[in-house]
Amino acid sequence: MASKSNPFAFLQQVRSETSKVTWPSRRETMISTVMVLVMVVFAALFFFAADQLIGWVLSFVLNIGN
Repeated sequence: MASKSNPFAFLQQVRSETSKVTWPSRRETMISTVMVLVMVVFAALFFFAADQLIGWVLSFVLNIGN
């Protein structure tokens, strides 16, 4: 069974643990954000191309649109 704790003590512990975190700099955050956006664009283009190719192959195999 969990022991009951003082909410004030809990918030102090949270603040203490938060101060131990190594936070990224603004520059690191911006670089990471740009990298994620670039990868999202690449993934979107890849899946769009794959979808178009699969659709083309299926329409060719099934003779849809004659």
